[in-house]
Amino acid sequence: MRGDLEFVSIPRLVRTAAERHAEREAVVEGRTRVTYRELGERVERAAAACVAAGVEPGDRVAVWAPNSLDWIVSALGAVTSGAVLVPVNTRFKGAEAVQVLRRTRARLLFVTGTFLGTSYVAALRSAAGERGRVRDAAPSVEAGAPVPAPLPGLPHLRDVVVFADGAPADFRTWKEFLAAGDPVPVREVRARADAVESRAPSDIIFTSGTTGEPKGAVITHAQTLRTFAVWSELAGLREGDRYLIVNPFFHTFGYKAGIIACLMRGATMVPHPVFTPESVLARTATERITVLPGPPTLLQSLLDDPARTEHDLSALRVVVTGAAAVPRPLIERLRGELGVATVLTAYGMSEATGVVTMCRRGDPPEVVAGTSGRAVPDTEVRVVGADGRVLPVGEPGEILVRGPQVMSGYFEDPEATGRAVGPGGWLRTGDIGVLDAGGNLRVTDRVKDMFVVGGFNAYPAEIERVLGRHPGVVEVAVVGVPDGRLGEVGKAFVVRGEPGAAPLVTAEGLIAWARREMANYKVPREVEFVAELPRNAAGKVLKRELRGRG
Repeated sequence: MRGDLEFVSIPRLVRTAAERHAEREAVVEGRTRVTYRELGERVERAAAACVAAGVEPGDRVAVWAPNSLDWIVSALGAVTSGAVLVPVNTRFKGAEAVQVLRRTRARLLFVTGTFLGTSYVAALRSAAGERGRVRDAAPSVEAGAPVPAPLPGLPHLRDVVVFADGAPADFRTWKEFLAAGDPVPVREVRARADAVESRAPSDIIFTSGTTGEPKGAVITHAQTLRTFAVWSELAGLREGDRYLIVNPFFHTFGYKAGIIACLMRGATMVPHPVFTPESVLARTATERITVLPGPPTLLQSLLDDPARTEHDLSALRVVVTGAAAVPRPLIERLRGELGVATVLTAYGMSEATGVVTMCRRGDPPEVVAGTSGRAVPDTEVRVVGADGRVLPVGEPGEILVRGPQVMSGYFEDPEATGRAVGPGGWLRTGDIGVLDAGGNLRVTDRVKDMFVVGGFNAYPAEIERVLGRHPGVVEVAVVGVPDGRLGEVGKAFVVRGEPGAAPLVTAEGLIAWARREMANYKVPREVEFVAELPRNAAGKVLKRELRGRG
């Protein structure tokens, strides 16, 4: 049954999961183990606190925090109260977070205390202003008088809740926030939840902003539920699976392919806030993890970790990954060395609820490694030229998508929406790809990443795949840089292997090798060696930053 028809809304999904899987583990965080029944109770308590705080249906509620049980409960509680969730990127600086809060006019914010050595509360105050009062000296407010906004730079933000034991003046702790909602009866919370319609917005997911200012894609409850019912089915997610969620919750891959998918199937969520190979290997072994989605770089680092053989990873059953290029040896190693039965690649974007194409279980390695699979059910994918005409099989062009998962639009930005979603409901992805005869999509590049060398179109991902075959290259990213004679030429940023692991590649040697492997116009004219490639929180290489270095 389609997810949107079965559950209607995310609040009712939460309640159904609590009833169906009552005593099964829902969330594991350190020594804390929460059953689905307990999770349902916690979410309703958080929803009651939102109601007590004055949150009305349709209000935006933001969460700026790393993966945690508190994130899950606060986000689902907000949505259960009828609010629209705004996940905020944990990599954002204070000013960037404030921009998202201001643009969405967020009514309530849940924020972590300190994460990776940064005080998010201090960053928020610095960027949005503060009243400078200490907690014990906060003046009283007369009954009925309007409560001043805690941050002058965010006049619509009426409440800030900190996931910590201590909070500054005008902010509340998580415990205080929850306690304030205790007088709200369960029947009122459930009435709020039942009033949420499937076509109502469930969240505003901000794009990664790799090629410009982030924009907020508005996604409905029905779109979320339908899309991740399909995702769960194609991935083979089962009741009782144990899912290590490394992908950040502020991203669709973490929140929806993680939390929402687990709720649909009765899988156990194991939120993981900070990736290191050592910590992921240890938790995968200790918690008997069966499902581990993540970007190729994450999976590669696990395979290459010297301590991998010290951990029992035999329970691992499903791996889902995706990128412009997934090395075939990575797929083969996951299947061969780790014995992972299901390794799938997929392609999606925030504007399409995170999923457009996906491989199927049983696809051969060359399809899984070489493509991002076929369009998911009820979805159309076409590749078009600059003039908008549909291109034949095997010819690269911009990828267009049409289906029930395409966003209703960018939040309060009709001009950007009009540029993104064209006549007939076709979403312009801004990605370049190729369809094969079987309908499998190979994503090659961003439209803005392509560069022209003496009149020839050069696609960085294609060049990167070839350079990545060199034994001395660990990772590579290619961008176009200005050239007086040819207009543009390629520049390669290369992470090379450790000395002794392979012949230490030089710039001259790599360029000479590339000339034997590809057409001359594709060969980078310059190579710069770097310790690592710059990436955003979703694992995408920041080509804009690399072009700035060029």
